[in-house]
Amino acid sequence: MKLFRFGPEGKEKPGVELPDGKQLDVSAFGEDYTEDFFDTDGIRRLQEWLQDHKDSCPAPPEGFRFGPAVKRPSKLICIGLNYAKHAAESGMDVPKEPVVFFKATSSIVGPNDPVVIPRGSEKTDWEVELGVVIGKKASYVTKEEAMDYVAGYVLHNDYSERTYQLERGGQWVKGKSCDTFAPLGPYLVTADEKPDPHNLDLWLKVNGELLQSSNTSDFIFDVPTVISYLSEFMTLLPGDVISTGTPAGVGLGLNPPRFLQPGDVVELGIEGLGSARQEAVAYKTK
Repeated sequence: MKLFRFGPEGKEKPGVELPDGKQLDVSAFGEDYTEDFFDTDGIRRLQEWLQDHKDSCPAPPEGFRFGPAVKRPSKLICIGLNYAKHAAESGMDVPKEPVVFFKATSSIVGPNDPVVIPRGSEKTDWEVELGVVIGKKASYVTKEEAMDYVAGYVLHNDYSERTYQLERGGQWVKGKSCDTFAPLGPYLVTADEKPDPHNLDLWLKVNGELLQSSNTSDFIFDVPTVISYLSEFMTLLPGDVISTGTPAGVGLGLNPPRFLQPGDVVELGIEGLGSARQEAVAYKTK
């Protein structure tokens, strides 16, 4: 099942896309895709509800805006340098353990919303990534049981301001958390539809030029390893998103390096998870 959220920013409603491509407004179900939804076996409950109610669900309005596929998760955790070629282009050794950092949840936006180049930024970069959505509370989970804690998967563009991230000291979070730097969606594709997340093609284009093209089979640390590892250090809550790293082809790794300018258009996608499009715009004082 494909879950999505639609409508104006801050007023999104829950939706479902059926296998035949038909999209439904499931507001009558009475729940958004929140921590409580996932914590109470919401995916199963929604599937059962649809058996009796799908014929009475209206379609979303034509030309609707996709919102973030998950409503404000408690955490957006990222894994850095999780593809060997990306580590090489970054001039860094392949890590012996997963590299962990956070993005502020205030950076989350819809998949087709503009990306705002931060005030004074000269090095805003792109990173297509597979996001893993946690389905139930996870603490000290083994690799063998880790996949039982996955609700589904989502497309994520882990935008990064490289000066903030790498040249101003401290943690990477400063370069990762600017407003609009975490488009999520269009869909949360449930785990039953993607039983193997380790063989998915992913790609990204800037102004029509293909710059990232890889497959999740190139992970250094696979999904069970990452979930188990993170659960040793923190409790993963239902709805939390783990972004699993980006392949080679980011702007920082090009020769010469290349970064986003106002008017640039970024398109990206992952096999079976849909695609997204963001236009870069300059920061404006509100």
